Amino acid sequence: MDDKSLSLWSTTKYHNHLKATEYDEIAREAAVTIMINGEQYATIVCTPNEIRQLVLGFLASEGLIRTAEQVLKLTIDEEKGFAYAELSTRVEFAKRTERWIGSCCGKSREFYLEQDVKTAKTIYSSVQFSAEQVYQLMVDFDKKAEVYGRTGGVHQAAIASANGIIASAIDIGRHNALDKLYGYIMQNRISLKDKCILFSGRISSEVILKVSKIGAGVLIAKSAPTDLALKLADDLQITAIGFVRENKLNVYTHEKRINGDSYHDVYFSN
Repeated sequence: MDDKSLSLWSTTKYHNHLKATEYDEIAREAAVTIMINGEQYATIVCTPNEIRQLVLGFLASEGLIRTAEQVLKLTIDEEKGFAYAELSTRVEFAKRTERWIGSCCGKSREFYLEQDVKTAKTIYSSVQFSAEQVYQLMVDFDKKAEVYGRTGGVHQAAIASANGIIASAIDIGRHNALDKLYGYIMQNRISLKDKCILFSGRISSEVILKVSKIGAGVLIAKSAPTDLALKLADDLQITAIGFVRENKLNVYTHEKRINGDSYHDVYFSN
């Protein structure tokens, strides 16, 4: 199979007292070690596709680069699982130890407060989307979720304008999917002023920070937010939208970017 994101696995299936052996498509997982200026910086467990974009987005999220041009050379050794980056910027290794960044959620992905202060951005975009456009973007987003549909084992992120989705990225790690998208945006110098980010997972504080670093003013997600995520979104002036499905959506912060003029106000009593 040519697709770097999928593999085949012989699987015995039990259902209604019947048993059969079939080949299932499974999401691939691999480790990629990032070397910066000859020294090991991090090892990321990821879906082994779009590695170049992943590395660029990861380096930007870490605050090590601001533009793709600051990466003087980037060599990917897919067979051995290494990415060799030469940066024009200076990297401080003194306080770092070798670390693994897992594909799961939470503390496996390290976010340092100092780095977040340096790299998180308050978003001043005046972009607007109608509620109908948000619904349609999620429909289009779901249509692009082919690997998820075939495996059920990946996250997806996309960048879009009101006219449609521009690019999407998938990975077993939700943060990796956003980093791959960030790398694509940097490579192609895409302006964020009239764009939004679509995301398949829940809205955590780490996801909001990532969207802030990318520079998008609107995050559209399929799942629920956390309270800390919403506090950060409010502070960073990001419009956080969750539970977008079946002509429903919840706007939690900075509703000014969503045009709901065609909707009638109703009031719910407790």
